[in-house]
Amino acid sequence: MKYLERTIEEDFQQYLLPNKVLVLMGARRVGKTELLKTQLSKIKEPYIFLNGEDSSTVSVLSNRTVSNYKRLLGDKKLLVIDEAQTIPNIGKILKLIVDEIEDVRVIATGSSVFDLENELGEPLTGRDITVKLFPLSQMEFNKNENLVETKSRLEERLILGGYPELLQYEGWDKKSKYLDRLVGSYLIRDILSFEHLKKPDKIISLLRLIAFQIGQEVSLSELGKQLGIDKKTVERYLDLLTKVFVLYKANAYSKNPRKEISKSSRWYFYDNGIRNALIANVNQLNLRNDQGQLWENYVVSERLKYQSYKGMLVNNYFWRTYAQQEVDWVEERGGKLYGYEFKWNPKKVKGAPSSWKKLYPDAEFITIHPDNYLDFISD
Repeated sequence: MKYLERTIEEDFQQYLLPNKVLVLMGARRVGKTELLKTQLSKIKEPYIFLNGEDSSTVSVLSNRTVSNYKRLLGDKKLLVIDEAQTIPNIGKILKLIVDEIEDVRVIATGSSVFDLENELGEPLTGRDITVKLFPLSQMEFNKNENLVETKSRLEERLILGGYPELLQYEGWDKKSKYLDRLVGSYLIRDILSFEHLKKPDKIISLLRLIAFQIGQEVSLSELGKQLGIDKKTVERYLDLLTKVFVLYKANAYSKNPRKEISKSSRWYFYDNGIRNALIANVNQLNLRNDQGQLWENYVVSERLKYQSYKGMLVNNYFWRTYAQQEVDWVEERGGKLYGYEFKWNPKKVKGAPSSWKKLYPDAEFITIHPDNYLDFISD
């Protein structure tokens, strides 16, 4: 399979520090294992590689004693655990290893954050470096294509997304079938692995409802009514979907609750291809009526990748007044406010809403459209 160098590889070796755990997080099939293998091939020192989904790995690590882990490592100082979130008590295990074995370095990957974060959160405070990996970003495509190629592939990325394995398939039909398999197997697999989940079919239905509401505020009560479940269950399912890197939540920005919406949220998919496969619509743009939603979700997902890979300290929001004036995307960073509007049709570009200019006169405002979007999502 064709391999594209990932952005986080540039600093990967710098993350490997003695008595620290490098945690590589990301959804299934975004390329964590391939990235790991590529990086390990550059490391000359011997290492131990364990697969967290292998029962023998679980058995070996379950004996939580320093002597057991010293025997496991021998004279090696690098331990690699793929799919670490599947191992019970993984946080306590890794804490013991990095605290008690001198100069050991650990790499742990996870396809979902709910177990790994909960397990690692308290035990590894100050002992871990967490790095996120996403589907392929425009930043990464830039290294292998020119501007003409990038523009010509925009439609495909709006509809089929950026999962790495798409590169090995020729033609729209084969790529579409891959996405259908991806949603039907790996996505469902992660969702089903949540031990308290009793109605996985409801989560799929929830995702489909969200898919039709990109760029709109979502009512949890209304979603619950449509699905036949209570609001708290909807909230729990959405929280799960953020933790398996399927959805991203943007809250409302407000400094004036009397005029601005303050207790609402919008949801975006980390990948357009997943969104379109869920609603069984991978038609090309001339056969669709959701170009605006596709554009907004694509730009948001690419911006999230850019923010993460560039290490930006930023809070993301949307903004809307009770008088229905709105800004699609708001970033709070460096002590300043930035507002962005997303327009698929450059001819419909307008200036900032009057209320936004009045309430936030020092804020910047830019409309992102197909003629200027690359400045927003890549270098």
